[in-house]
Amino acid sequence: SPSPKISTPPGNYQLTAVLVLATLISAFGSSFQYGYNVAVVNSPSLFIEAFYNSTYMERYGVPMEEEVLTLLWSLSVSMYPLGGLLGSLMVAPLVNKLGRKGTLLFNNIFSIVPAVMMGVSETIRSYEIIIVARVLVGICAGLSSNVVPMYLGEISPKNLRGALGIVPQLFITIGILSAQVLGIRNILGNSTGWPLMLGLTGIPAVVELLLLPLFPESPRYLLIQRGDDTTARKALQRLRGWEEVDEELSEMRLENQSERAEGQLSVVSLLSQASLRWQLTSIIVMNMGQQLSGVNAIYYYADSIYASAGVQENHIQFVTVGTGAVNVVMTIAAVFIVEAAGRRLLLLIGFGICCAACVLLTIALKFQESLSWMPYLSIACIIIYVIGHAIGPSPIPYVVTTEIFRQSSRPAAFMVAGSVHWLCNFTVGLVFPFLERGLGPYSFIIFSGVCLATFIYIWMVVQETKNKTFLEISQMFAKKNKVEIKQAYGDEPLKGRTAAPPPAAR
Repeated sequence: SPSPKISTPPGNYQLTAVLVLATLISAFGSSFQYGYNVAVVNSPSLFIEAFYNSTYMERYGVPMEEEVLTLLWSLSVSMYPLGGLLGSLMVAPLVNKLGRKGTLLFNNIFSIVPAVMMGVSETIRSYEIIIVARVLVGICAGLSSNVVPMYLGEISPKNLRGALGIVPQLFITIGILSAQVLGIRNILGNSTGWPLMLGLTGIPAVVELLLLPLFPESPRYLLIQRGDDTTARKALQRLRGWEEVDEELSEMRLENQSERAEGQLSVVSLLSQASLRWQLTSIIVMNMGQQLSGVNAIYYYADSIYASAGVQENHIQFVTVGTGAVNVVMTIAAVFIVEAAGRRLLLLIGFGICCAACVLLTIALKFQESLSWMPYLSIACIIIYVIGHAIGPSPIPYVVTTEIFRQSSRPAAFMVAGSVHWLCNFTVGLVFPFLERGLGPYSFIIFSGVCLATFIYIWMVVQETKNKTFLEISQMFAKKNKVEIKQAYGDEPLKGRTAAPPPAAR
């Protein structure tokens, strides 16, 4: 007999223990590491550079030249986003071959191995091993930043997809905050603690490796890509907490029918599909906007802004931790408001706030010397910017990428989105020091321009996707792309009608 819970409106499912735990374990095991490794080298940088120098001196009997040290340190930092780019390029083949959960488990290799390498680097007196390990943890971050949102988007019911889709970004911010706290001089950000601090990134990977196998694979992957109806049904029943899942399975089968003519899309075929033109443009613009809006520049150079605002050097680390805490709190807020406010509104508010904050920061930095209260305005601008980025530009592009592509094109779409994300991240890290040297405070005007351009694009093009099925969203975009979605070879087009399940499945 059907479960009494079936009185819940179709599609409006509640959180279940299995869904919550699968979300938390995958986000902690994978997304947390991305955030942790972004910030882990910032606080102990002086001590790691001193290790590079002393190791060089032991080997060659002379101190390392300043230019060589700067180059090696730049490599240590920039190899991380480069690894992220490599990881993004691996997304589509891995998720299609191993599944979403299988890829997350495989990805732990790229965390545990470099964690050990970085942990023993001082003992074996090798700085090269740190640079290689940074590439490997970058690959881990490149895979997890794409696969976790994909996995969570596919296991979530449509009414919770936005909220659960922000959880990976929440764990990224918690990872950043954890690295900032551990990096305090009295904890691990010192001459003896930094190897342990770098090596701790392996712990979440071990937790995920032990616990994630207990949870289901994505039912959409099992049904649509593997054709395994029985396992998909069991996985969906576990995730939803009751037996009656026919309606959701019918929606997946209908999506499968409409995609059968396309097959599994590669990146090349994705780029040439007229039916995906606006979706592809949107994820490229959103990911470029996310990274080129200056978020990394704000984080990289916050310390010098705090110093110029008169914050004592030994107190800057605590102000930085405070900024990280604001980031976490605002991302938690985004989790709770995304289903009510919608994706589009949060993106518009977020990019609008970031644009205004960059303009104000430019003015504040320009008059920093002449007006005594301007440094405090600079700090306020940084905090306002972090709030704006945390509610929209940081978490929402991942949610939207999951939602606006269907099963056949989603892996290739994440591969494109991830590559753009990491390429822009790498570019900002490389170019901003030169921008700052050439333009000074005016460099933030460029970031405000990027925020404004992204705001205008979202306003004009991006449509709201909350509480819609994947098929309904693709029909919405079909109108924009001026194409019709066919169910399969020779079938009638789905002319904008909603994906109703066949009568037998109701």
